[in-house]
This record gives sequence, structure tokens and C-alpha cells, in this order.
Amino acid sequence: MRRSFLILASLLLASAAIVLGSFHLGARMGGGAGRTADDLEWLRLEFHLGEPELAKVRVAHEGYLPVCRSYCERIAAATAEMVQALGPGTNVPPLVDQKLAEIGALRAQCQAAMLRHFAEVSRLMPEPEGRRYLAEMQRLTLGAHEHLEHSMASPAGASHEHHGH
Repeated sequence: MRRSFLILASLLLASAAIVLGSFHLGARMGGGAGRTADDLEWLRLEFHLGEPELAKVRVAHEGYLPVCRSYCERIAAATAEMVQALGPGTNVPPLVDQKLAEIGALRAQCQAAMLRHFAEVSRLMPEPEGRRYLAEMQRLTLGAHEHLEHSMASPAGASHEHHGH
């Protein structure tokens, strides 16, 4: 029972890390409601873009925002359903397993879409800056839950399994 709880807690923490990482990327990329086109000013400054490159990036960015929002909404809805399925009891109902699989699949699809978008944006930039941008976006996209996974896989993190399971 304790091991199941630790696994579930780890998955929830990893899920939260991914959602927060996605939110951070979305906010940084201008995904917040009511934002203006000036949200890409950081991108222009950080990656030394001229107006022609920024205009192309802006078009790609605006085209991707509905995709990003859709994934975030679907992940949030599935997560809420999973939390509701957990309920107040001490058992983990089979529906939780289904919802975790659904959430995992949605996150994988979301990450793949983000990586494709970031690759597209990187090709709109001057080559050295595009490579730097893509490397940073890959680090943020794929690294959101990496720390937790490494801590759980390490010998120190694995010692929690030896508490009478």
C-alpha cells in the first residue's frame, strides 16, 4: 500500500512539474489570455531577431497557441477526473490507472507538438540563434520532470522501497 502511494505521489509530482513547465513555457511564449503581440519582445531581444524574423515567428506562434491551449485544457480535465476518482478512500480505483495512462499519452502528444513547434520557430531564425533557441526549448520541454525521475532512480531515492514492502 505504501509503495503504491509513493508511486502515485511521484506521478502526481511529475505531472505537476510538466504542467507547470508547460504553463511557464506558454506564459513565456505569450500564451496568457489578453496578451499582446509584444509578448514576443523577449524572444527578439534574447535571440537577436530582426523585424522580418520576428514577424515570421509571430505568425508561427499565433498558429500554435490554440494547439497549446487545447492540450493544456485536455490534460487539466483528465487530471481533475483522476483526482476525483481517487476520492477520500485509501484504495486506488482502476479508473485512476486509466486516467494516468490518458494523461501520460496527452503529455507525450503535447511534448511532441511543442518540440515540432520549437523546431519550426528555430528554422525561422538566423542559424546560430535558432540552434540556441531550439536547445533551450528542448531543455525546458524535456527537463521539466527530469529532476524528479533522477532523484527517484538514484540509490538514495530507491531506498524508500525498503521500508517493509
